[in-house]
Amino acid sequence: MHISQTALLELSLDLARSLDAKDRFDQLLSTIRKVIACEAVALLTVKGEVLVPLAQQGLSKDVLGRRFQTSEHPRLLQISQSNKVVRFSRDCPLPDPYDGLLLDRDGDLPVHACMGIPLSFNKRLIGVLTLDSLTPNVFDDIPERTLEIIAIMAAVSLNNALNIELLESRYLHSQQVMAELNVHNDAKHQYELIGNSETMVKLKHEIQLVAPSDFSVLIEGASGTGKELVAHNIHLQSKRAEHTMVYVNCAALPENLIESELFGHVKGAFTGADKDRAGKFVVADGGTLFLDEVGELPLAAQSKLLRALQSNEIQKVGQDSIINVDVRVIAATNRDLKTEVEHGRFRSDLFHRLNVYPIHVPALQHRLSDIDLLAGYFIESLKRKLGINQLRIDSEVIAMMGNYDWPGNIRELEHFINRAALSASARATGKITTIIRADCQQLLNVASNAVAQNTVIDSVSAPAAESINLKQHLDGYQRQLIKQVLEQEQGNWSKAAKRLQIDRANLQRLAKRLNIVISKQVS
Repeated sequence: MHISQTALLELSLDLARSLDAKDRFDQLLSTIRKVIACEAVALLTVKGEVLVPLAQQGLSKDVLGRRFQTSEHPRLLQISQSNKVVRFSRDCPLPDPYDGLLLDRDGDLPVHACMGIPLSFNKRLIGVLTLDSLTPNVFDDIPERTLEIIAIMAAVSLNNALNIELLESRYLHSQQVMAELNVHNDAKHQYELIGNSETMVKLKHEIQLVAPSDFSVLIEGASGTGKELVAHNIHLQSKRAEHTMVYVNCAALPENLIESELFGHVKGAFTGADKDRAGKFVVADGGTLFLDEVGELPLAAQSKLLRALQSNEIQKVGQDSIINVDVRVIAATNRDLKTEVEHGRFRSDLFHRLNVYPIHVPALQHRLSDIDLLAGYFIESLKRKLGINQLRIDSEVIAMMGNYDWPGNIRELEHFINRAALSASARATGKITTIIRADCQQLLNVASNAVAQNTVIDSVSAPAAESINLKQHLDGYQRQLIKQVLEQEQGNWSKAAKRLQIDRANLQRLAKRLNIVISKQVS
């Protein structure tokens, strides 16, 4: 096979152009095949004692998933240990690593031509190029010097491609950080705490007090109260505000991936780890890490998290080296972690590490005077989403909302207003759309049930001049109402939660606190 200087020049130009190709490794092989005719060609990179295929042509697709241990493949070992091109004789007894893998041929490879080109850069082996042809001895006539030139050009191209991949990987990591920062850039209006009730004034004061410090903060409160908003406000008022705040939903993390998600992993650390990944601690370096629903972490994960908080050091899964990080941790939970500690479900040392400065977010029923402000906030946002010129809420509806205790808190209020606004917009004819009682029938049904249960409270006369335990009376009222709805729904928690306009998990949690037991339970 004769290769002209013109062909080599074209090879050099094609390799240079291939750096911008989306699939640069496959492009490299296509370029090589323009110069050297063959049925199959493969490019493998060196990973310790293993050769990992980057691209192939003419072989079965599963080759790319294989990992060739050089000690088990004599031909690949010989190529890797050589400092020049290796041409195997047609009667070479060494087994071919691609036996049975050639697309154009079933079964074992017949007598054929096989050649391997080691690819070195700065005197270091970075890859191997293998070529196979069904025409015996076809590679024998290619001058050694020509193959050396091809090897040099291919090695330079491979080295550049690997460096580009590394840069792209780092760029993707930077994009992760930038994505978090972009959230931060719009945060001042997105994460505004709405309300001027006494409890909200106190909450805002606590945020201002703890934000400038680097103390860990534990935010407690029922689901839907706005714990994430509080975390964002602490971050925005801290000295880390110019850095990112990274959000982690601990309840949504599969137990076998928690360590990888928090601390990262290296390629090949476990099945499915096809590339290096930066963990949330690394992405949040210099900023804030928000661990939402931290009470849901299993004990094994709690132990690893504790080590990271104590030493400010993390270790990627599959990596021995230590990474130092500078991260402030804010955690949130709707559980009573003290109780969880007492029952052995949460580590005491981790609780105290997180609970340096506790903040309690009040339930909506303890800040009902903020409902009109919250309603206005949600309505203005809905107006844009629904394309309505003007959306308002009737004062009668505002009064009705003020008489409901909102067990689902702010989230329930927002969902209620969303549904009511959709109902109002469907019947609107003028420029102004008004949410009226008719748009709030579901909440009115719940309120009617509450009115029906007023006899429970009315039957308990308030003794004159005696103190009254309001919480005890309210608990009794809630207990009666929930039991009645559950009995009407034959123990179906989902249906009962829907009627009561509360998340099923929150309803079950409330029922547990109120010691509600029913004979028949349906999920």
